[in-house]
Amino acid sequence: MNLTGRTGARRVSFGPWGSVGAFTLVELLVVIAVVAVLAALLLPALGRGKQRAQGYQCLNNHRQLVLAWRMYVDDNRDELPFASEDPRRPETAAWAWVTGYLDLNPNNPTNWNPALSIERSPLWPYCGGQRTIWKCPADQSFVVVNGEPRPRVRSMSMNVYLGGWGGTDGGWGALISDYRIYRKGSDLHNPGPARLFVFLDMREDSIDMGNFATRMAGWPNRPELYGFYDLPGFYHHRACGFSFADGHSEMRRWRDDRTMPPLVPGGLVNDSFASPHNPDVAWLQERSTRPLSDVR
Repeated sequence: MNLTGRTGARRVSFGPWGSVGAFTLVELLVVIAVVAVLAALLLPALGRGKQRAQGYQCLNNHRQLVLAWRMYVDDNRDELPFASEDPRRPETAAWAWVTGYLDLNPNNPTNWNPALSIERSPLWPYCGGQRTIWKCPADQSFVVVNGEPRPRVRSMSMNVYLGGWGGTDGGWGALISDYRIYRKGSDLHNPGPARLFVFLDMREDSIDMGNFATRMAGWPNRPELYGFYDLPGFYHHRACGFSFADGHSEMRRWRDDRTMPPLVPGGLVNDSFASPHNPDVAWLQERSTRPLSDVR
């Protein structure tokens, strides 16, 4: 039998385990407020922890993918795979590191079917069957196919100056054709494998073909001419993952907000624009290629 009585403002219950005091409304509100404050303090830390974990995984993906690239080069007479096929020469697709075009079209299965792009890559035999190394874990982009969201297969792109469009400058004019398109691993001595990036994360609203084209206008001492042709990722708290030809990977934290226009989920950002005196452009240029006049 349970009997209830009142002692002051507190309700007291008597039962087989003795008396138990219930909380008053004021006490409950205080507890809820304390829990809310603790949650507000902890959630940002948890978010940063998740970002940090994704960053480590992204760097690991980069290391594995660039190792696959290096093994391919070693097994193929020092020849670099192309950063993209040349659409005007379909036969170049066989030597492109990846084919297919990422967009938002659900009728384009290379967006979401790795069998049509990743698993046809000349690098695929060196990847240990790991599709995940082709994508930054922080990239949550998808394409809706028949009402079902399907994750896109890739967020990694290759430095276009490593192999070019089917081994050429793609006919893009002096801003690219005046700079070296590397064709062999032995050509990378200038500026050196540790100073040439191979892969980087691209943002979901800028990625398309397999390459990332650094705009070289203004290098090295005309910063008023700086700008972009493509935009790098910034998924890791204003930072982007990179892997380099010597096999190391690193995060680059961007310094200029112009490098990071707001993301356009499900859309396309304007990724070709002038950005004078942007230090991030200078950093990319220094690690992309060298002028043909500087070949030695």
